[in-house]
Parts: sequence; structure tokens; C-alpha cells
Amino acid sequence: MSLLEFDGVDKYYGETHVLKDIDLDIEAQEVCVVIGPSGSGKSTLLRCANRLEEIQNGEIRLDGQSLSAPNADINYLRQQVGMVFQSFNLFPHKTALENITLAPTKVRGVKKKQAQQRAHDLLADVGLDAQADSYPNQLSGGQQQRVAIARALAMDPKVMLFDEVTSALDPELVGEVLGVMRDLAEGGMTMMVVTHEMDFAREVGDRIILMADGHIVEDAPPEKFFNDPDSERAKTFLSKML
Repeated sequence: MSLLEFDGVDKYYGETHVLKDIDLDIEAQEVCVVIGPSGSGKSTLLRCANRLEEIQNGEIRLDGQSLSAPNADINYLRQQVGMVFQSFNLFPHKTALENITLAPTKVRGVKKKQAQQRAHDLLADVGLDAQADSYPNQLSGGQQQRVAIARALAMDPKVMLFDEVTSALDPELVGEVLGVMRDLAEGGMTMMVVTHEMDFAREVGDRIILMADGHIVEDAPPEKFFNDPDSERAKTFLSKML
């Protein structure tokens, strides 16, 4: 059984068909990199994976449990699917440490001291334990994004979703965030990553998904995708990106 499964998924915004009959299985510890032009459905695919968006047809399953069923325990399932966005979405009035401990203590009932220790460990993992007591406005964009990653990890998710997490950063800050994501991949975290960073896709991804017009038009390992793609759409996309 795959860890995350999309089975015949359709998503509409009004009459606009955004995701069209998506079939996609992601294995445990796999890094699936999703690329494609703007408006292809990449971010919507991620947002459907933790029901930030509702699908109209098909089913999404996490570890065999339906995410899309009307009676699904959404709060529980969302705890299993961590998501990091392009914008950092940190609480500005809380320190880095407080941002990370909020959900474990409020949602999971973790003891404050235990949550704080876990937060310090996560901040150390992303190279920011010295900034534990800093507020978001005292941190660079790259530092804020690393705190956001640590905050998502604090819930011990089974899958991590990254939605263009470096696109709002100054170029010199991109590397520090991608470095944290590389470490997560090497540690065996199951990941879906929407990105325009082709070097990251090539080096870290186990497979590359190219989306266009709501469809998956190419699904291949990085070496195959970048050196010998099957579809003309992939060849055209790569000619513009590389």
C-alpha cells in the first residue's frame, strides 16, 4: 500500500476544471517533486492532499485512510500531513519557540516542557536554536521559512508538503531552506515538493511529476525526466527552464 494515494481526483473551481482525473501513488520515504507552468494545478494538488481544498470526484487516501470521505477525521488526518507554504504564516506576536510549540500543546495535548524540548531539537536541526526567543520580524525570510518547517515537523507528520517554499525568498537565502529539505529527504521523510528549483528536483527527487492543464503529463525518475523525457510537453518545458 502506498502512503499517499490520489485515485481519479477531480477538482473544480466553479466551471474551471483544475485537476483532471489525477492518479498518483506516493510511497513511504519517497520525494516526489511536482513541477510545471503556472496554473497547471500543482499547488491545488498539494492543498487537496490535506483538504485545504475539497475535491469533487475521486478519493485521496493517507496510509489507507480516506482523506476525502465525508466522515473523515480531518483534524487527525491533517496532523499527519505537514504543509509549508510560500508565505511563512508565522504568528508575529509569538517567538520562534512559541510558534513551534503552539500546535503540539493545543491540538495534541503535549506537556509544555516536552513540547519546548522538542521545539529546541527541531530548531537545532534547522540551525536556529540560538534564535528560539526571536520574533518573526527579527528573523530573515530564510530563517522564518526554516521555523515554519520546524513548526510543521513538530506534529510528527507522516508526509510533508512544500508549496514553492523558496519562491518568496531572496536568492541568497534559498540555499539554506533547500538544505533543510535535503536533510529531511536524507532522513527518510516522505515529501511532495512543488518547486521551480530544477537543481533541487534533479538532485533530491526520487521522481519528477510534470503537470500541465490539470493533467500529469510526465512521471519519471530524475535521470529519465531531465535527459530523455517521453512527452513533447516535457521537452518544451525543459527547454525553457534549463
